[in-house]
Amino acid sequence: MTTKIRYGWRLFATGFSFFSFGLGGLLLWLLVFPALSALPGSRRQKVSRGQRVVHYSFYAFIGLMHRLGIMTYEIVGLEKLNRPGQLIIANHPTLVDIVFLVSRIKEASCIVKGSLWRNPFMRGPIVNAGYISNSDPEKMIAECAAWLKAGGSMIIFPEGTRSVPGKPYRFQRGAAAIALQAGRIVTPVTISCYPSTLTKAEPWYRIPERRFHLALHVGDDIALDAFAEAGLKSVAVRRLNRHLQDYFTQQREVYKYYGK
Repeated sequence: MTTKIRYGWRLFATGFSFFSFGLGGLLLWLLVFPALSALPGSRRQKVSRGQRVVHYSFYAFIGLMHRLGIMTYEIVGLEKLNRPGQLIIANHPTLVDIVFLVSRIKEASCIVKGSLWRNPFMRGPIVNAGYISNSDPEKMIAECAAWLKAGGSMIIFPEGTRSVPGKPYRFQRGAAAIALQAGRIVTPVTISCYPSTLTKAEPWYRIPERRFHLALHVGDDIALDAFAEAGLKSVAVRRLNRHLQDYFTQQREVYKYYGK
């Protein structure tokens, strides 16, 4: 009976958390961001303020999920993050990966699906935090590289969507192209989740039998010189993309049961 009560509570708490997330996004769009936009400052300063608002909002959301008993979490190597011009490349096992990362990075941009610009719960944070649409791939790469060269931080999931459990990684080349074009800091972050939950193949209400443990392991920076020396740009992008895919495939096995 106790087990069923705990499961029922976590199911309710999960639904409440996502309801709060949507409501919070709507309130930010209607109340907070209009006020921020009215403040004086350059476009860059306004985007910086918007990113910090999203950061603190996501920090509160992760804290809510933790306090409600839905999840536990840990971060190894946090001191390697929050550097100007840093491209953070991560795998994408769960729905809350971007929320978790942004909650620990004070100012970061990211790539979002073009369809989300029409979502009233997400439009406020997306527009005011200066996030970049993936609608036009060439424009996306140029805008991301320019943002990094200007000293901004960025988070990218090379898969482009959440991983399919049990399937090999299939990285798109956009992250590698952005990294080589920007020529700035590239830092890999491995995200592991056990028990597996909130994957691409699962609805939010199919929760595991116990609270899940989400962990971030920040790796060492990836040196780009060897890939940049490949000659042809297409060859360099392909080699870096393969390196990233192999790296995260290996890391997934290392942290497969982390937090068990």
